[in-house]
Amino acid sequence: MHVWAAANQKGGVGKTTTVVSLAGWLGRKGKRVLLVDLDPHGSLTSYFGFDPDTQEPSLYHLFQNPPTDIRRVIVDTRLEPIKLVPSSTAVATLDRQLGTQEGKGLVLRNALVSCFDQFDYCIIDCPPILGVLMVNALAAAEQLLVPVQTEFLAIKGLERMMRTLDMIMKSRKKPVPCTIVPTMFDRRTRAAHESLQILRDQYGDKLWADVIPLDTQFREASMQGLPIPFLTPNSRGAQAYQALLFSLTQDPVYAPLTPHVVNGA
Repeated sequence: MHVWAAANQKGGVGKTTTVVSLAGWLGRKGKRVLLVDLDPHGSLTSYFGFDPDTQEPSLYHLFQNPPTDIRRVIVDTRLEPIKLVPSSTAVATLDRQLGTQEGKGLVLRNALVSCFDQFDYCIIDCPPILGVLMVNALAAAEQLLVPVQTEFLAIKGLERMMRTLDMIMKSRKKPVPCTIVPTMFDRRTRAAHESLQILRDQYGDKLWADVIPLDTQFREASMQGLPIPFLTPNSRGAQAYQALLFSLTQDPVYAPLTPHVVNGA
């Protein structure tokens, strides 16, 4: 099982959309996908129709009595290939509850061992703050995705996120490959083009060569609780995420129907 995580210390940059859209393409191509919602806000959980205020079981139980078999907190979604470990607002208290408990940063990685052969991919949606939950995600992941909105304030937030990553990665024997994903790109505005150029100048070696465009179909997909590849696979947004998946896996099965190129944006 491949384990990926989407993280950024700024909210509203497309983390959950990235997780859901990649899972959608993987599911459409027959892969078994486990999604893990580590965010107390529960956006990923809500996307699939669950209420993080009342959800039982949830991620919270995984941390209450480790080691816990993660299969006990996995729930079905409307899409057979995609399963979910839902979040709960209670996970916001974990930093305080766990305190200096030994091994608290490895709970998720250890728990995933019990379902390693049942899924092809696990994708983790991280909270927008540095704490025990993000540390768990980074300890478990073999690939990190950092979605960043193509606007100035989001880029400033990215600088903080990259400093955090550098700090955490020093404690790992093997660094996690990191791909920065420009999102919400509006090619009609100069600000978006200028922001993209800043990203290229500052993070060229880590930056995905393409962009995720603005697309109203993302909003429509979230309203229906479906990943965009299941709703409108030929839309600009869906094709962009297929291109991202292809770049991450280099598997020709994920090659977009048409080349997705920024055209010098």
